[in-house]
Amino acid sequence: MAEFTMELNDEQKEVRDWLHGFAADVIRPAAAEWDEREETPWPVIQEAAKVGIYSLDFYAQQYFDSTGLGIPMAMEELFWGDAGIALSIVGTGLAAVGVLANGTEEQIGTWVPQMYGDAGDVKLAAFCSSEPDAGSDVASMRTRAVYDEAKDEWVINGTKTWATNGGIANVHVVVAVVDPELGSKGHASFIIPPNTPGLAQGQKFKKHGIRASHTAEVILDNVRVPGSCLLGGKEKLDERLARARERAKAVGGGERVKNAAMATFEASRPAVGAMAVGTARAAYEVALDYAMTREQFGRPIIDNQGVAFQLAEMRTQIDAARLLVWRASWMAINGKPFTAAEGSMSKLFASETAKKVTAQAIQILGGNGYTREYPVERMHRDSAIYTIFEGTSEIQRLVIARTLSGMPIR
Repeated sequence: MAEFTMELNDEQKEVRDWLHGFAADVIRPAAAEWDEREETPWPVIQEAAKVGIYSLDFYAQQYFDSTGLGIPMAMEELFWGDAGIALSIVGTGLAAVGVLANGTEEQIGTWVPQMYGDAGDVKLAAFCSSEPDAGSDVASMRTRAVYDEAKDEWVINGTKTWATNGGIANVHVVVAVVDPELGSKGHASFIIPPNTPGLAQGQKFKKHGIRASHTAEVILDNVRVPGSCLLGGKEKLDERLARARERAKAVGGGERVKNAAMATFEASRPAVGAMAVGTARAAYEVALDYAMTREQFGRPIIDNQGVAFQLAEMRTQIDAARLLVWRASWMAINGKPFTAAEGSMSKLFASETAKKVTAQAIQILGGNGYTREYPVERMHRDSAIYTIFEGTSEIQRLVIARTLSGMPIR
C-alpha cells in the first residue's frame, strides 16, 4: 500500500508538465472556437491521440498508479485547458472503465481497443446509463433487455439521455434492466457493436456549458446483440441475480439493496472533483493575473482588500478541494472503504468550489469578465455541470448524510 503523500514523484511531475503543455498549447487556443461551434473537436482529439494522451495505455497507466493520484492529476491539467474539449478527450474512458470493471478478458481485449482506434483512425465510445425519467434515481430505469434463448441474443428497447458521445460513438455501452423486481441490482451492461440496427441518435442537446462535448439521446429500438455482448457473461449474471434475490429477502425489501448499489458510484466521483478543480484553478489564475495588471485610480486592483481577499479565499478553496480529491483517490486505489462517503465529499466540495470561484473571477474582471473576450465567462458556464453529472450536489449530500447516520434519509 502506497503511503498517502501530497508530493508528486518525479515521474508524476513529468506527466503533469507534459499534460499541462498540451493543455496550454493545443487545448486552450482551440477552446473558444469549439465552444462557439458546439461540435466535437476532432482535430484536438486526433492531436491527443498522436501524442498518446487519447489512448487506453495512457489512462491505464494513470488508473493503476499506486498512489491514486494519476487520474486526478491528469483530469485537473486537461480541464485546466478547457472543460468541453477535455470531456471530449476523456469521455470514451467512461465506457472503457465500464468494460474493464465488468467485462471478461475476452470482452476487454475485443472491445476496448475499438473504443479508441489509433492515431490514424480515432474512434469514440459512449456510456449510456441515464434516462429521461431515471437520472439520480437509477432504480427507475426503464430500458429493458430480454434474453432470446433460442438465438442466444439480447433484445434491448429504451431511450438513454445525457450520453457523452451518444449516437456518434463507434461502441456504446448500455445499462439495461434484466430483472425489474430487483431495482438497481437487476441491471446489466451490454456492448452495442458498431452499426448495430436499431440504435440511433435522438436529440442532440444544445447546452449551457461544455459545448465542445457531444451530448445526446440514444434510441434503442429492438436492438439485438449476441449473448457475448453481455458484460461478464450470462453465467455470472445469473449468479449475481440469484444472490441479489436472496439478499433482498434477507433484508426485507429492496431499499438497502438500492443503497448498496449507489455506494459503488463513490469511487468514480473524485475524478469529477479533479475536473472541477482544474476549471476553478484556471479561472483563479486568470483573475489573479488580471488583478495584478489591471489598474484603477493609479494602482493595481489587487491593492484593494476587497479584491485581494477574494483571491485569497479562491485559492484556499481550490487547495482544499484538491486535498479532498487526492484523499479520496488514494483511499480508492488502496481499497480503503469510504466510511464517511469521502468520494462524495470530494465531488461535492470541488463542484461547488468551481461554481463559486468562476463566479468570483467574473466579478473581479468586472464587465470584461462578462464578455466572451475573456475565458472566465466560458469557465463559469462550464462549471455548472460539475454539480449535476455523476450525481447532483443534492445527491452527494444525501449519500454523505446516509453514510454518517446510517438512516434512510429521503
